[in-house]
Amino acid sequence: MRNRFAKPSILPGFGLSLGYTLVYLSLIVLIPLALLFLKASNMGWQQFWETVTAPRILASYKISFLTSFLAAGINAVFGLMVAWVFTRYSFPGKRILDGLIDLPFALPTAVAGISLTALYASNGWIGKYLDAFGIKAAFTPFGITIALIFIGLPFVVRTVQPVIQDLEKETEEAAATLGASKVQTFLSVILPQILPAMLTGFSLAFARALGEYGSVVFISGNMPMKTEIAPLLIMTKLEQFDYDGAAAIAVVMLIVSFLILLLINFIQWRTGIRGSMR
Repeated sequence: MRNRFAKPSILPGFGLSLGYTLVYLSLIVLIPLALLFLKASNMGWQQFWETVTAPRILASYKISFLTSFLAAGINAVFGLMVAWVFTRYSFPGKRILDGLIDLPFALPTAVAGISLTALYASNGWIGKYLDAFGIKAAFTPFGITIALIFIGLPFVVRTVQPVIQDLEKETEEAAATLGASKVQTFLSVILPQILPAMLTGFSLAFARALGEYGSVVFISGNMPMKTEIAPLLIMTKLEQFDYDGAAAIAVVMLIVSFLILLLINFIQWRTGIRGSMR
């Protein structure tokens, strides 16, 4: 018998909500991805394999995945530090700096690319000092990594920040009372609680970096076999009206990215289980 005193649900019933969800995801995600695979299948297996394993394409995969992974890893570490400072400390200008973290979300990526290139070029404000030590930033994989760190930092900070806010300081005080050092407290008490959020931020930063084009195309220099990224080659294929070739490159990136993110999510799941068992 239906409870007459039950509060009405704000959302529609499960069946209707599930139907809307499936339709929305199909139109926005599933159908475009399916068409991408369908477009790539027009090439035939041999032509597809020759396209995606060309030396220039393989070099672009290496640059894209390595720089994206490195940038996401750096953001995971330093993004945690930034989130910790903004959450645990008060200082003048905190709100302004906290708001600046979201600037890469709003700033056009092309503008970011031009600005970073001007800063890190050999005659730039920062690049000239690096150049004095023999470090070349612009037009190298190092410069690409810098651009990807810039656009990926907000994902880690905004993912970890709420978790740090919810941490109970009493647990840290109890660990200190039992004689644990600050390093031991962080590694044994704090890190297990924030590690799932860090992995989530890492995944978001990695996925964002992998598909980045605007901020990278300027600072990379686009030198074949050296600083070309996979999204640039996809754009090149599209400009040459080679839609099947562009779809083939995109399919490989999609599959590899999905496998990497699946592995990260599995590690995150295992980490969450171990944390709950403690």
